Amino acid sequence: MMKQIKDINKLFKNPPFRGLGGLFLFFFVFSLSAASPFRFALLTDLHITPGALSVEDLENSVKQINNTKEIDFVIVSGDVTETGDRASLQMAKSILDKLNVKYYITSGNHETKWSASGCTAFADIFGSDRFAFEHKGVRFFGFNTGPVLRMADGHVSPQDITWLKEELSKKDKSLPVILTTHYPLQYGDVDNWYELTDAVRTFNIRAVLGGHYHRNALFSYDGIPGLINRSNLRAKADVGGYSIYTVTPDSLIASEQTIGGEPKRWVALSMTDKYYDEQGSKTKYPDISVNQTYQQVNEKWVVKTGVGIFSSPVIWKNNVYVGDDLGNLTCYNLKNGKKKWNYSSKNRIAGTPAVADGIVVFGSADKNIYGLNAVNGKLIWKIPTNQPVLGAVTIENGMAYMGASDSIFRAINIKTGNLIWQYDGVRGYVETKPLITGNKVVFGVWDTFLYALDKNNGNLLWKWTNGIKATHYSPAAVWPVSSHGKVFVVDPERAMTAINLETGKTIWRTKQSMVRESIGISEDGCRIYAKTMQDSVVCYSALVENKSKEIWAANVAFGYEHNPSMLVEKRGIVFGSTKNGLIFALDALTGKVLWKHKVGNSLINTVLPIDKKRVLFTAASGEVGMIEAP
Repeated sequence: MMKQIKDINKLFKNPPFRGLGGLFLFFFVFSLSAASPFRFALLTDLHITPGALSVEDLENSVKQINNTKEIDFVIVSGDVTETGDRASLQMAKSILDKLNVKYYITSGNHETKWSASGCTAFADIFGSDRFAFEHKGVRFFGFNTGPVLRMADGHVSPQDITWLKEELSKKDKSLPVILTTHYPLQYGDVDNWYELTDAVRTFNIRAVLGGHYHRNALFSYDGIPGLINRSNLRAKADVGGYSIYTVTPDSLIASEQTIGGEPKRWVALSMTDKYYDEQGSKTKYPDISVNQTYQQVNEKWVVKTGVGIFSSPVIWKNNVYVGDDLGNLTCYNLKNGKKKWNYSSKNRIAGTPAVADGIVVFGSADKNIYGLNAVNGKLIWKIPTNQPVLGAVTIENGMAYMGASDSIFRAINIKTGNLIWQYDGVRGYVETKPLITGNKVVFGVWDTFLYALDKNNGNLLWKWTNGIKATHYSPAAVWPVSSHGKVFVVDPERAMTAINLETGKTIWRTKQSMVRESIGISEDGCRIYAKTMQDSVVCYSALVENKSKEIWAANVAFGYEHNPSMLVEKRGIVFGSTKNGLIFALDALTGKVLWKHKVGNSLINTVLPIDKKRVLFTAASGEVGMIEAP
């Protein structure tokens, strides 16, 4: 609250209306001939689920907007649905399509984190998840702020920042601009907010509108006014509501509109005063001072692709393979990062590829599984699927194992592309990397279950659940590990579990360390590693039966953490990464921090150590690189 008050005092140095001053009735009386003022409505945080009260709340808002005079258009700023599923999105669209005026829409985190379509259904249904238009001399833009599939802070993709800069540059810089996002563009909400504010601050940005907090709030994004709006939901009230904005030549006025009530103005901004300078803050986040502490660590090479990346790198011989957010599978030289070749699928590659015997295999949200020549990138085979393929790939003895969003898990001959078997008993989508151990393939699904299939024929051997029916608690993001007759997983209930490999029965389960979805195993199979949600990495014994036993806990000081990046041991060193750009190395036996290095402020996917000195990484902000330590 104090931060908001300070921001308000700064913003309202010479305002047309001062302060919040309490909520009071505001009647929209103005002359249409006076430089064409206009009004629009903003809906946010609809959280549509078929059969829920949220449906009635949206229907009420649409009816009231249709009965309100002089609403020129509607903006919808994300969290349109609760789970991002196609049925909910289609229901939301069917209601929004009843508006008598045009609406412009972008997605929220509930459309991008849990998404069987790989965040493609939103654009399929609504046409796009970003918009750009001009109305009566004011320019409007909206775009997604993530996070995409992985639990992390919000993130504006590099390709969306490029798009926005290009669109802004097409017209006179003096034209007023209003941006729309879902997340607030500030530290703790969007990891690269400073990249966006730097990109737009030379233009006439009047405000950034959004939601996420389900309440009205005024912030300052490096000087740029940020207006967060109430949810469309009724919550504990009798009715829901939305926002109405009035734009005049000198003012931007925000009012809260409840169903059946009168609009109540809660804040107003100037359309002419300058709230920020074009230079911006001289002390920008992120803080990379940790790199000064560990100066022995260096970035041997880094490629800035300009495209978001949510899959990990894989290597074969002297090649590094990476899939990206635009559907490109790119091969880089391991020694220097120079691009060798590129193959373009038609949509996002979210799952980590695998490569063996000169063939690289990956799935795409374009509903295909691909097998490419690992030397030159030529297509060898392609298997169509019924839905996007988001799962990572595991290859063993010439067989590729992977799941997709069509509720099918497949085993494929990597040389021929022939489907050897498929299991269609899952009821959710797959994003994990399957574990191959003995005669079993083990993987989690966003249907609450961990599955074990016979790797030779795909028959179900067992399935395990943590007992929670909510799909959001599924052991589906973790890459399972196995040792000494046990499978180990961590899940969103913040528990670590040891499961009998043969029976699928729980051996032990503990919430002692408050871990989330990141796990790893020692090379000798004796120790299990996991990230906690606050600062620490813990090590447990894989040998002790019937109970959990912590061996060590290391304070890595990475702060709040819920990025599902796995921990990997290589030659006695445990490597890990975080949602805010940190890569770290620990002694496997003691947990001693050996080094840390910050490469940015965005999500780092599961890293790939080459040896005890070199580690490959990819980042949501579009970097591919190699870190080297002495």
